[in-house]
Amino acid sequence: MSGLLLRLAGPLQSWGERSAFTTVRDTASFPTRSGLIGMLAAAEGIGRDHGGLDRYDDLRFIIRADRPGQRLIDYHTVGGGQPKARTAATSGGSNKGAAVITRRHYLSDAVFVVGITTPDDETTTRLAQALEHPHWAPYLGRRSCVPDEPLILRRHIADPENELLTRVPLALPPPPRNGEDTIDVDFLYEQLPDDTTGKTDVIDIADIPLSFAQHRRAHAVRRLHRVTRQLPRRLTGPQSELQSRLLDYVRTEESA
Repeated sequence: MSGLLLRLAGPLQSWGERSAFTTVRDTASFPTRSGLIGMLAAAEGIGRDHGGLDRYDDLRFIIRADRPGQRLIDYHTVGGGQPKARTAATSGGSNKGAAVITRRHYLSDAVFVVGITTPDDETTTRLAQALEHPHWAPYLGRRSCVPDEPLILRRHIADPENELLTRVPLALPPPPRNGEDTIDVDFLYEQLPDDTTGKTDVIDIADIPLSFAQHRRAHAVRRLHRVTRQLPRRLTGPQSELQSRLLDYVRTEESA
């Protein structure tokens, strides 16, 4: 077993959950499996119509929600006020010179750290190399959502979950001193950990990608477990020092 860690942060993220070519383009409150696999497939140069998504079936994702972000809705128009030939077509295949209106949902100022467990070192190396030298640039759910650096925090780790629980810096300021040396942080698991003792919610979401083909997109349902875990206070720090703490963490691997 092997794994790597990704940090998904940026001004905007959008992880579509239910909408596809509709006037309301929603977002889940966390990175979806479909979005994460889409990022990896794009980095490896696998096109939408290529298929072959079963190569990612053995990947397991753990998501730590450092900052859930604020939901933002963009009132968006395409076309309008132009001759028919220069106006966007409607879903019915025609247009009348009117604008196509959409409402696009985003997560603003969100930060997630994702642990990816792979079946072997070869798979980990392949994915890490693709993300470092991507065929198509990674984005956070939509092409307009560019990720911050560093994107890759760890390239080869035996236990991604333990890193998330004990070592990866949190994108949070230190909480007020109340006698506690821990801070509550939400995790999303595909399999409920055996040592779970805190608050737990169950989420059913249709985000297992079966096809990314433009007109034949298909997804299956999976069950997630949202668990509130207590992390060491020492993982927090002033926001002005966050980038330095992250780079120090990355350099620790590079010098090992």
